[in-house]
Amino acid sequence: MKRFLLIFLASFLTVVNALGQCAMCRSTLENNYSSGNPGIGAGINTGILYLLSMPYLAAMILGYLWFKHSRNAQKLSERGTQG
Repeated sequence: MKRFLLIFLASFLTVVNALGQCAMCRSTLENNYSSGNPGIGAGINTGILYLLSMPYLAAMILGYLWFKHSRNAQKLSERGTQG
């Protein structure tokens, strides 16, 4: 449990540094759009949606694995009390 908490805190603290990139992306998109190249904005938006979906996907996978593990543990405990 301590290891999980440490990993969670470390990943939470490193996110703060990543938030500094938003201004750079915005200025790049504005410069490209003003020069007549709006196509890169669609790629940036797709990338943002991709990055947004990854934590939810990881949470769903971990939830499924936890569910399967608890279900198997419950079946094993039921078998142990019957026999």
